[in-house]
Amino acid sequence: MTGAPDAQLAGQLVDSYAKLAGRDLVPDGVQGLEAARWLHEAPFALLVHDTSPDPLFIYANATAQKVFGYGADEFIGLPSRLSAGEQDRDARARFMASVLRDGYADGYRGPRVRKDGWQFWIEDATIWNVLDAGAAIVGQAALLRRWKSASTV
Repeated sequence: MTGAPDAQLAGQLVDSYAKLAGRDLVPDGVQGLEAARWLHEAPFALLVHDTSPDPLFIYANATAQKVFGYGADEFIGLPSRLSAGEQDRDARARFMASVLRDGYADGYRGPRVRKDGWQFWIEDATIWNVLDAGAAIVGQAALLRRWKSASTV
């Protein structure tokens, strides 16, 4: 998938976020393919990985691609653990396991790394489990509102 998420994934993201975080992810009345397009061009970074044993990114919006320095084709299929530096992966894995257990987390802050090795901090992030229509977990999503250079921390 190189463009906007399909309508099914967009619906799962929107519905799961509303259920678990209690807020709207897209503007009122935006749904289906329109929601998919809106999410792809959103002013925040949005990433989604699957539920495989070593989760793989299945979606990254245009902002996430810019922040992390990967093109869509490079992002899709990339192990999500690689979004953190090697020294930060265990802490990231523990945090993601807590989200899996609790459903979502708000206000997350943590170190991340771009494709080129540049380290930065994500701040004010919401991470949540992506649910299908039967409430089965099909992935996890991250909405990143702010990021800054590691040197300014």
